[in-house]
Amino acid sequence: MPDRVTSGCDVAVVGGGIVGLAVALELKSRRPGLSVTVLEREREVATRQTGHNSGVLHAGIYYEPGSLKARLCVEGAHEMFEFCERHEVAHERCGKVIVARRAAELPALDELERRGRANGVAGLRRLDASGIEALEPHCAGVGGLHSPTTGIVDFSAAAGAMAAALQAQGVRVATGRPVTSIRAGARRIALGHPDGETSARLAIFCAGGSSGRLAEMAGAPADPRIVPFRGSYLRLRPDKRSLVRSLIYPVPDPSLPFLGVHLSRHLDGEVSLGPTALLWPGRRPGSTLAWPGTWRMARRWWRTGLAEVHHAADRRTLARAAAAYVPGIEASDLHPWFAGVRAQAVARNGRLVDDFVVHETERALHLRNAPSPAATSALALARLLADRAEPGLR
Repeated sequence: MPDRVTSGCDVAVVGGGIVGLAVALELKSRRPGLSVTVLEREREVATRQTGHNSGVLHAGIYYEPGSLKARLCVEGAHEMFEFCERHEVAHERCGKVIVARRAAELPALDELERRGRANGVAGLRRLDASGIEALEPHCAGVGGLHSPTTGIVDFSAAAGAMAAALQAQGVRVATGRPVTSIRAGARRIALGHPDGETSARLAIFCAGGSSGRLAEMAGAPADPRIVPFRGSYLRLRPDKRSLVRSLIYPVPDPSLPFLGVHLSRHLDGEVSLGPTALLWPGRRPGSTLAWPGTWRMARRWWRTGLAEVHHAADRRTLARAAAAYVPGIEASDLHPWFAGVRAQAVARNGRLVDDFVVHETERALHLRNAPSPAATSALALARLLADRAEPGLR
């Protein structure tokens, strides 16, 4: 029988992924006497988006200067490296090469360089074909951008270290407690779950795929709606891993908040190819399919969606995409590995929301959109949310 968590607290953090755990840590570091409870839907922390991704610690290249993603990714990457060093969490500054496969992609590569420099990404360097070959001998392209500060991290282990640190400080990390009801009053907010009800002065929701639904339950507007995308990863067979030394990314479509199918070396030596980005109905398909933005998005991006269906259905198409910049890869070199779900906010007008979104309701803050680079940015995002929570704790 799990411990009951029906007693009151100062702050309830809903979501035991890396962002929610980082928020709880930030609150305790600011106010050691604050009573904090973390409510997590799953039976263990960090089992969903935190634990199912490519493990890349992004440097901050892709994001529009001045956006929350741009600022918090750059700050958060530095802080996450420091956290991993202090807590002996596996990590590596392996670097990344973004490859322009043809001359038509060079203007978009120029824009990435402009953004990265404006965002303060350290060590960026343009590459010609020979420069790409020097870093990645099996990679082919007409130009590239090298980010030496991009890294790889075991985000699940980092989240586990956060949970252990919280428990050592007396914070209750209660798993298996999905929030099923929300009642907010002038002084407190009550969160219902299968174990009863937890009352708090303030609630901070970092609930990934459930964030939109919970925000609406608390009185926030329906726009934007979380629409899940399923991303599948393949892995290279062992004798082909030497084709990839670090991280190799294509130049992405600048109009989409996805980075394209890329090759990533992992801490255990595996090399992945992916992810696909397939619209996924999720646990509540009615919510996704009833949202007007879903259909407006589908009408706008149907060609992209069709290509993703081909990638998901036939690994040969995925292999051809990878072989465009690493010619040695063939379909027979790839094997299914794992899949994850990206919780992506979609506006009513069909626009894919390309920044973190925070909404406020009575006695609550809601992180409404936190896809990549949320894991990289977790500690900086936590600071932002704690700053915004301060008035409610006075």
